[in-house]
Amino acid sequence: QVQLVESGGGLVQAGGSLRLSCTISGRTVRTMAWFRRAPGKEREFSEFVSYIWWSGGITAHADSVKGRFTISRDNAKNTVYLQMNSLKPEDTAVYYCAARDLATTSTSYAAYKYWGPGTQVTVSS
Repeated sequence: QVQLVESGGGLVQAGGSLRLSCTISGRTVRTMAWFRRAPGKEREFSEFVSYIWWSGGITAHADSVKGRFTISRDNAKNTVYLQMNSLKPEDTAVYYCAARDLATTSTSYAAYKYWGPGTQVTVSS
C-alpha cells in the first residue's frame, strides 16, 4: 500500500519561509511533485508547484514560484522537500504531495496516481 505523508505546513507572515516534507512508503516511484489547492478551489483544479525525478534529480517549478521555492529529495529517507522562501499571501493553499510510477515532465494533476492528504500553508499579510 502506497502512503504519502506530508508535514511542515503552518502559519507564517509574508516574506517568511517554510519547509514541507513528504515521505513515501510502500512503492518505488520515479517522479514526485507538489501541487497546491487555493481556498475555494476544487482539488482537481490544484495548481502544479514543482516536481523532481528520484533518479537524476531533474526538477521543474511553476513560474509563480520560481526563484522562491526549491524542491529536493533525500533518497535514503524516501523524502521529498519543498523549501518555500519569500512567501506571499497568494501562496496560501493546501499543499499536496503526489507521486507517479514513471518519470514524467507532466505538470497535470491527472498524471499523478498517488497523493498525500495535504498540509495547510497560510501566509498572512
